[in-house]
Amino acid sequence: MTYLVFATAAAAEIAGCFAFWAWWRLDKTVLWLVPGILSLIVFAWLLTFAGTNAAGRAFAAYGGIYIAASLVWLWAAEGIRPDRFDVVGAAICLVGASVILLAPRGA
Repeated sequence: MTYLVFATAAAAEIAGCFAFWAWWRLDKTVLWLVPGILSLIVFAWLLTFAGTNAAGRAFAAYGGIYIAASLVWLWAAEGIRPDRFDVVGAAICLVGASVILLAPRGA
């Protein structure tokens, strides 16, 4: 369930940040900031559902999911296909995120 929460949070964060990018760098209307801000609020709220008892650990594991999701965004929204180095780097990050999330820890 945590992976699904992180993937959804990543989509919300990336969409929110892209709205700011579009306004500032792509000369889109300032109205792009409204859904961007709402999306970033949803992102922060979703992270509270992470399946860990420590915020820092949740944020660290989320980082790996975010990197992979950013490359999906790159391809789906920006039309730029990730190269093999992008894919290998994202795979390494996903392994790292999984190590953090799935490590046996005492209570």
